[in-house]
Formats: sequence, C-alpha cells, structure tokens
Amino acid sequence: MSLTALALNCTLKPSPADSSCDLLLKQTLAALQEQGAQGELLRVVDYNIKPGVTSDEGDGDDWPMIRQKMLAADILILGTPVWLGHPSSLCQRVLERLDALLSETDDQGRMLSYGKVAGVAVVGNEDGAHHIVAQVYQGLNDVGFTLPANSCTYWVGEAMGSIDFKDLPATPDKVVQTTRVLAQNCVHLARLLKQQQYPAQK
Repeated sequence: MSLTALALNCTLKPSPADSSCDLLLKQTLAALQEQGAQGELLRVVDYNIKPGVTSDEGDGDDWPMIRQKMLAADILILGTPVWLGHPSSLCQRVLERLDALLSETDDQGRMLSYGKVAGVAVVGNEDGAHHIVAQVYQGLNDVGFTLPANSCTYWVGEAMGSIDFKDLPATPDKVVQTTRVLAQNCVHLARLLKQQQYPAQK
C-alpha cells in the first residue's frame, strides 16, 4: 500500500542554516521510507504563515498550500526545538492554524484529519521533550489526528550544555531505535486506517 508523509520543521532558523530539528526529521523520513512511506520536508519559517485560526488568512498567506500538502498526506510529523521548555513559537502557530479542522468536515461529518496519523520529533539542549510531546500530542489529537503508540522521537543534550544534535559525531543508538519505532508504528496505523476509516459522525 502506497503511503505519503509530510514533515514540518518548526525551527526558528530559516534555510539554509543548519538545523538539528531538520536532521532529526530527515532521519525520521528516511525511517518512514524504509517502511514504505515517501515523505516531504518543509521548514515552516521559510513560509509566511499568518496568525489566525482559519484555513486561509488572506493575501500572502502560505498556510493554504501547506494545509493542502498535509491533507494529501497519510502521515504528519511535527518537529520542534525546545525553547525555554516549550515548543517553538512556529510550532504553536501551526497548531493554531490546525484549529480550523475542528469545523471542517467531510460528507460523513468527520474532521478532514480523521484517518491521518501524526508523530512528533523534538530536539534541544535542555530537558522538556516529554512535556513538549505531551502538549503537541494533545493539540494534534484535538484536531482529529490519530497518534500511534510511541510515535515520538527526541534528543536533548546535557542541561546548560553547548552541543547540538547536529554536532554529534553520530546519532545515539537509542535515538535511532526510537525513530525506527515511530516510523514502524505510524506506517502500521496509517495502513489500517486507509483500509477502515473512522465511522460517520452523527
């Protein structure tokens, strides 16, 4: 079964700056490809995502293009760095724009995100990955995405340290394993949901 994935990198660094979140998302897309899902990576900061909670905030808003790609994909991976113990402001912006899905439904009354699977990737030099995953999981679930078991991957360095994920000599084995599990479980659940969608919402 052919599957597609979209990864959104919510780093604050515009292209072509190196980004640890970009590296982890590329590794995640490679793991998804090994499972049979072809993916695309977008860096959110490179686009004009206007503030708001609708699907189209008017002239110059790039969100409708990203939204179209997201709704065409079977799997969404949302990646964010840790900033002051929280997801980046761009990650929050994406979640706010996804709020529109609460009122957008198909002819069966289901949110347009029903049947789509989501995962989360987090990088940073301080603790807080689990806290951020919990926040992003809840937001994605609220707007209709389905979260498989263990559908997150992350790396956090030593507290008050100066080494970034992208500067490590090699990706730690545990991160590789966690990313592989995310990919396996996302693809498995996406295949099941393509075969049997959620029931009509009455």
